[in-house]
Order: sequence, then structure tokens, then C-alpha cells
Amino acid sequence: MRDIMPVNGLFEMPTLPYEGLGDIISKETLSFHHGKHLKAYVDNLNKMLPGSGMENLPLSEVVKKSEGGLFNNAGQVLNHAMYFEQFSNQTSPMGEKMKVLLERDFGSVEAFKKEFEQKGATLFGSGWVWLSVDAQGKLVITQQKNAENPVTMGLSPLLTFDVWEHAYYLDYQNRRADYLTALWQVVDWAVIESRL
Repeated sequence: MRDIMPVNGLFEMPTLPYEGLGDIISKETLSFHHGKHLKAYVDNLNKMLPGSGMENLPLSEVVKKSEGGLFNNAGQVLNHAMYFEQFSNQTSPMGEKMKVLLERDFGSVEAFKKEFEQKGATLFGSGWVWLSVDAQGKLVITQQKNAENPVTMGLSPLLTFDVWEHAYYLDYQNRRADYLTALWQVVDWAVIESRL
């Protein structure tokens, strides 16, 4: 995972490398999700950082060491940065290394996707579904509530789908499962593999 470093003690708003993702994630959803929700998390995090003793830590360390409002905003900045970074209109296909790992730990790529979607669809309330690597190099799928991130469990996150309603409601209304299935079309596997 590429960590995010503060600049002069503050975190910058992650840039969005696309305006929309066709029929998968609309420009309108991105305008609200990236331009308003994520911006609010970045702004709130930067208001809370001064005097916290964490002003110069990488974002993942702030997530690991903070609590309360600071944790919630830092976690959401990290989660959203990873989420938006992993998509593209010109995606790279899954490489052989990732395919081998998914087959080893889930039986097949299709079985992995099915379990990942199921965990995302059945997470009660708001949160995230993650593919991560544990300390032994095994791939694991976790459900994380609210602003939680697998780094707090000693895992290295690779892929995430956001299941907060603001991530999909304008495009999919209450059809969370359809949203999860559609996202595979815009996952850039080169980005995911770079996080290994």
C-alpha cells in the first residue's frame, strides 16, 4: 500500500484521475462522493491534527494510533483515497500473480468475487469490504464498519469497495448488490497488484 504523507503537517485532498466511470459510477456521484464527502473528511482531519502529536505521521499511522473523531476522519481519508485510486476508464487486466494468489486462497477468481460481493452486500449499515494480505501472505476478505481500515488489524489492504450509501445511491438507489457487481468493470488490477 502506498502511504499518504502530510505536507507541512496537513493532508492534501487526493486528486481524482477521471471525471466519471461511464455507467458504473456517474460524474454526479463522484461530484458528491469525492468533491463533498471526501473533502469534508480531509478538512475535518486537518482541523484536528494540530496539537495531536500526529501532524507528521503517514496517514496509515494516524489511523492506527488515533481514536474518536480524529480516527473517523483519518480512516475515511485513507479508505476513500484507496477506493478512488483503484479505478480507471482504461483498466489493466488481472496479472498472473494476483490470479494465482486468488486461486490459492479462494479456489478461483470467480469464487473470490462472489465472496467479496456477498460480504459487501451483507455488511449491516455503512462501511467497507476489503481484500487484504495478512502477515503470512494469505489473502483475506474483511468487513469493516464506518471508518475502520484493515491496517488496524495488522493487515495490508489491497482492494476495497465502499458500501456507504453515498457511494452508490444516486446511480443504484437501494441496489447495493448491483453496484458491487458492476465495480469489477472499472477495477484497475495494476493498481491492486502494486499494493502487494
